[in-house]
Amino acid sequence: MNTERPVAAELRAEAVAAAQAAAAASGVEVREITEIAELTAVGVLFETIWRSAPGARPVTAELLRALSSAGNYVAGAFADGELIGACVGFFGNPGNGSLHSHIAGVAKAGAGRGIGYALKLHQRSWAVGQDVSAITWTFDPLVRRNAYFNLGKLGVLPVLYLRDFYGPMEDGINGSSSTDRLMVSWDLTSSAVRTAAFGEPIRTDAKALLDQGAAVALSIDADGGPTAGSADAPVVLVAVPPDIEGLRGTDPGRAAAWRTVLREVLGGLMSSGCRVTGFDRAGWYVISKEEQ
Repeated sequence: MNTERPVAAELRAEAVAAAQAAAAASGVEVREITEIAELTAVGVLFETIWRSAPGARPVTAELLRALSSAGNYVAGAFADGELIGACVGFFGNPGNGSLHSHIAGVAKAGAGRGIGYALKLHQRSWAVGQDVSAITWTFDPLVRRNAYFNLGKLGVLPVLYLRDFYGPMEDGINGSSSTDRLMVSWDLTSSAVRTAAFGEPIRTDAKALLDQGAAVALSIDADGGPTAGSADAPVVLVAVPPDIEGLRGTDPGRAAAWRTVLREVLGGLMSSGCRVTGFDRAGWYVISKEEQ
């Protein structure tokens, strides 16, 4: 006798369909990875993407093998048989009720094709099939494109601002910067996420909010640095620079200033109970002071 709730069955079918559509649109096959050769290739791919120092590979084949064999999530995106992207996650507390997505990346050769989106929707489909209702992960809040991808394209919501979460990483992306992160939660069953999974991003209009009286707590000055402002309004906007990774290479001091000021402004607002409700792809976090 089939006792599965119709809503759960419908959600699973919908998640599979969305994942398949995203993979087809990006021209890749996304599937789980379990064999040593392909797990090794995942480690090499991440090492290349993060431009890690010798001997400092972000993940090893041994670790991936252990995660996979224990029932966790290790998947890759393949184009013409070549691994071009990968995503790794593991179960967190309580029990298997949530999944933490530890690392995901796409090779330069796959940039701009929606492969990262396809990987995340495959992960969502897999998680829904495991009766998981939420996935968490972290990202650098200074990286504008990642903020839009996560909040706009996927529909995640930040839940914590974490100071220097990983400690020194010293790779080609993070450099010597403090590894502040936003912890986000992806509600796999929400209506916004279900809509976003079929290619309808969550739109946020910072200009309209400004016209309605939103305060600007952090903006970009004429030299590209951070300028703190007022947070005295129910809705607050917080800017991030267009390309923090490039800035770390050309002007490390200014990049460090952005880290410090964003920590004070965005981190301070979140620690006081304010909620990040969206991200305008022009470079603005939207924060609400209203209680849920």
